[in-house]
Amino acid sequence: MGIVPHLGRLLGIRIRLHFTWAVAFVLITAIVVTQFPEAYPLWQRIVVGVAASLVFFIAVGIREFTLTFLALTRGISAKPVTLFVFGGVSYRTKEATLPVLELLMAVAGLLSNLIIAGIFYGVHSVLVNTGNVLIDGLVLWLAFIYFMLALFHFSPGFPLDGGRLLLALLWKATGDYYRATRIASWTGQGIGLLFIAGGVLLLILAHQWFNGLALVFVGWVLHTAAARSRRQAVLHEALQPITARDIMARECPLVTQQLSLGQLVRDCVLVTGQRYFVVAEGGKLQGIVTMRNMKRVPRRRWDSTRLGEIMTPASEIKAAHAEQSAASLLEQMDELEINHMPVLEKGEVIGVVARDSLIRLDRTRAELGL
Repeated sequence: MGIVPHLGRLLGIRIRLHFTWAVAFVLITAIVVTQFPEAYPLWQRIVVGVAASLVFFIAVGIREFTLTFLALTRGISAKPVTLFVFGGVSYRTKEATLPVLELLMAVAGLLSNLIIAGIFYGVHSVLVNTGNVLIDGLVLWLAFIYFMLALFHFSPGFPLDGGRLLLALLWKATGDYYRATRIASWTGQGIGLLFIAGGVLLLILAHQWFNGLALVFVGWVLHTAAARSRRQAVLHEALQPITARDIMARECPLVTQQLSLGQLVRDCVLVTGQRYFVVAEGGKLQGIVTMRNMKRVPRRRWDSTRLGEIMTPASEIKAAHAEQSAASLLEQMDELEINHMPVLEKGEVIGVVARDSLIRLDRTRAELGL
């Protein structure tokens, strides 16, 4: 999905930046540069365009901070947030929210957009008579861009605020969260395609290059985000009845702390390609050894280094229990950004769940039309 490494944490929630921001920065800068009065030197217009892009990014971040804080105060469990150009997208499970809470978050999102756009326009009203055309022009462009974003969010396509409003109403009417999410996401994909078609028509018929490209870009981002949200809902629904016991690898290689790294590499890594090992004593989890742990040790020290010296201890590992649903396992792996989890039963290791197995199951079900 083109997501770069996370930006950090906001109120304890991991924030990831979607690659569409790179396109948005270029597009916003280009629009401001070409539409700003040509009486100003090109370098000044470029500076104003870059500043507009940065301030717009900050404004979207403030909106997301506000909504995240509101979600936490209402007891909504927020997962890692992917920050798209129009705002953050965090897939929430049925267990993490309620129709009324989704309705509240949708309304809060719509109001926050209008408030931020109003603040920009208010600053413009104060600056308009000061004679500082550059700063006033920057703020006016931000007011315009954010007001258009606010209008965009009224579209009933998930994951926009209007789409969340539609999801909440559908969920309340049908009582089926996953069905409501699929319908709202399909609506979002459809609206995204309409925006793309509209942008293409502007390009071909009216030769409005920047407006057309902007509309195509907006439609593409919405279609991408909606498809991603729908796939998450479908995957979560499919994995819900499956447990860790059902999907785990039972013949996971258990190693001891006394085994040398050199022997592990020669006997296992280079033979089977295995990259994840569970360190256990008498079936009790002691830690894990991954490729990251191995690469920290110089090759000349492999034979003299015991796994107990380089392993990640059990106290720092998130383990699954045998009856835990595969859906919650995938959520935890996404949140922690890990690809494997040991499975415990009565305190003993009985297997390992790999993220690849969960994704492969999803693909298999999709191919069978399930």
